Amino acid sequence: DDLQSNEVIGRSGKGHATRVAFDLNVPMAESRCVSCGECRAACPTGALLDRPLGPPFRPRSELERVDTVCPYCGVGCALTYYVDRERNAIVFAEGRAEGRAEERVETRAEGAAEEQVASAVGGGLSANRGRLCVKGRYGWDYSAHPQRLEMPLIRRDEAYPKGGLSRDVRGEHDGRRKPGGLVEDSEVLPAFREASWDEALDLVASKLSAIRDRDGGDALAGFGSAKCSNEDAYLFQKLIRAGFGTNNVDHCTRLCHASSVAALLESIGSGAVTTTYRDVENAEAALLAGTNTTANHPVAATFIKQMRKRGMKLIVVDPRRETMADHADFHCRIKPGTDVAFYNAMMNVIIEQGLVDEVFVAERTENFEALRRAVADYTPEKATKICGVPAETIREVARVLGRARSAILFWGMGISQHVYGTNNARCLISLALLTGNVGKSGAGLHPLRGQNNVQGASDAGLIPMVYPDYQPVGDPDVRAKFEAAWGRPLSAKPGLTVVEVTREALEGRIRGMYIMGENPFLSDPNANKVRKALSSLEFLVVQDIFLTETAEFADVILPASAYLEKEGTYTNTDRRVQRGRPALPLPGQARLDWQIVQEISNRIGYPMEYGSPREIFDEFAGLTSSYSTLSHDNLGPLGKLWPNPDPQREEGPTVLFGESFPTASGKAKLVPAQWTAAPELPDDAYPFVLNTGRLLEHWHTGVMTRRASALDALEPQAFVTIHPEDAAELGIAEGDRVEVESRRGRIRLAARLTTRENRGAVFVPFHFREASANLLTLDELDPDGKIPEFKFCAVKVSRISE
Repeated sequence: DDLQSNEVIGRSGKGHATRVAFDLNVPMAESRCVSCGECRAACPTGALLDRPLGPPFRPRSELERVDTVCPYCGVGCALTYYVDRERNAIVFAEGRAEGRAEERVETRAEGAAEEQVASAVGGGLSANRGRLCVKGRYGWDYSAHPQRLEMPLIRRDEAYPKGGLSRDVRGEHDGRRKPGGLVEDSEVLPAFREASWDEALDLVASKLSAIRDRDGGDALAGFGSAKCSNEDAYLFQKLIRAGFGTNNVDHCTRLCHASSVAALLESIGSGAVTTTYRDVENAEAALLAGTNTTANHPVAATFIKQMRKRGMKLIVVDPRRETMADHADFHCRIKPGTDVAFYNAMMNVIIEQGLVDEVFVAERTENFEALRRAVADYTPEKATKICGVPAETIREVARVLGRARSAILFWGMGISQHVYGTNNARCLISLALLTGNVGKSGAGLHPLRGQNNVQGASDAGLIPMVYPDYQPVGDPDVRAKFEAAWGRPLSAKPGLTVVEVTREALEGRIRGMYIMGENPFLSDPNANKVRKALSSLEFLVVQDIFLTETAEFADVILPASAYLEKEGTYTNTDRRVQRGRPALPLPGQARLDWQIVQEISNRIGYPMEYGSPREIFDEFAGLTSSYSTLSHDNLGPLGKLWPNPDPQREEGPTVLFGESFPTASGKAKLVPAQWTAAPELPDDAYPFVLNTGRLLEHWHTGVMTRRASALDALEPQAFVTIHPEDAAELGIAEGDRVEVESRRGRIRLAARLTTRENRGAVFVPFHFREASANLLTLDELDPDGKIPEFKFCAVKVSRISE
């Protein structure tokens, strides 16, 4: 509880009858335990043990230690895998801190209990200070799942015309979990035959080259991955741009924080966080906006909860009562889609009550008068009619934030995944600037990045309108620099984003695609439209570790490397660049991602001759200012923050922009925003608002976590959460089978009743192929960030009898 701050473990009984208890003396599995394993790591007696995920443990002294980074969320936890080399299998994982984490095996190898204490209390500068969540500690055995791809596959002639192969992907799903929880091999594998690497790569190169030469480079597109390394991402976008001749390259940042990046670049000239999440230890106040931090960034949440215990004021703004709200001083339960009205009202109060940091605003910002005029009409009384938060609560939280000497604003995809996501982010940025909460300790802007390397993949150029380090493709000087480095003429035309590629494929203008480590069939909105788009492609190559839902539409499937099998660098939400190291060998004939990209590039006539990820990183860093001083050699055991003037001696700056901003004027711009209603509102036919998102135990489309035995056991089934009063009106009881339907599709799944949902709203996690939430979602786009609307569409819910 000291680490996690969940208050789950206590004592029950008196005297000799005293015993450890969970919550109100309920079984552990029924308690609020989040299965992080920190109690096991901290237990001074060794009485708590992990259940083995494989064959019996070998002694720790016989296991090889591999220091690397967690492959899940953007927190970027440093961890150590303990590997049994006789079986080439991971036995367990532990969190890693600086220095002391290195000592615990060498100096305390005799007693497991002592080692675990050292792990828990060890200090240092790693992102996580040795802490892990359930995914980091137990979610690694997916790499040995029997469905791993080990050979290249080519679609058989009789499997054309293309389309989904499994019942779930064809749209014939009933929402029930299949045996094993995933696609049955018998449904999909007969459509493919094994091939040699030469045959598969030659076919890929000939087909993609033919489309490029016949229809031009813009008839091709590539989706990279935030699960891949910086080196993989850099090389992939270089191939698409210099080899294919198009800027049609994107990745899942488009579905995550693209709107946040657009607003940050517009206002402060940088698309990354201005301070690290652990700078919350120096904050007087923190605001969490649209983020289920305990599920999506669990280790970061532990530091925020600890600081709340120590007196920091915590404001949570979210339509749902997520668990962070249980720890907050204020939970502002706004109506879905009303963020702009709420934050404009906060700024109205801050201005009217004289809480503006006038010196900071005068010296460090511009456009204040335009902002003042824009928010003048958003009185708390007017805003409460829109957002539902009482006017006096709006005033009170505005005063708390305005009077705090330092405050950090964190936000998640409840802010960004809207058609007005950029406006939402503009409001938060302006709120921080108004109060002088940028550029000093304990203050700043922190959009909590989703994937483990979504920051790094974006830095490396997996974005259609910018080269690496956010250098615009339309700038002639920038383009000339990259043309000289890459030896090819480059297109000045910004490329298509993820959803735009889908639309162009449906229109026949995108003819071929190369997808590396993305699963757009499950991750993109309006999945019925995505199915048609993927089926319409003349040629699709998918490079992945499993035969994903998207791979069912492929002409060629290339077996790639899992995170646990590759070397490279990864950049977390804090801007910390860390080295990942391989713990396991590649299975079968699988290959490293960067090597596959290089092989394709060579075959299409754009030669590449890299010998290692180190060489790729050096080229990437040399074309940027943010990474220019970094190398594999100077990152050290726990990584370095960018930008970093002296990585040999310094970790890098925690806080950015203490003196100026990287804009033309050196000042930040206050950008006004107006509230607008969602594009699809509830009505009599579709009376509920649907929100989609993630669970603590799973990650995105479930490709990894649903094949990780411990994680899958914790949350094996698809479900929808609904308020008990709404459920009662519909005759729905806990566990009943229900149908959720929008104007685009329908799914069947189990009902969970909870008061954490607002009345009139439901929530569906998007990890489950058998009840894909994105069959329901709307593919309308934010005009600036081009991010789709994942958090608001109209649905109806009905009980079904089976």
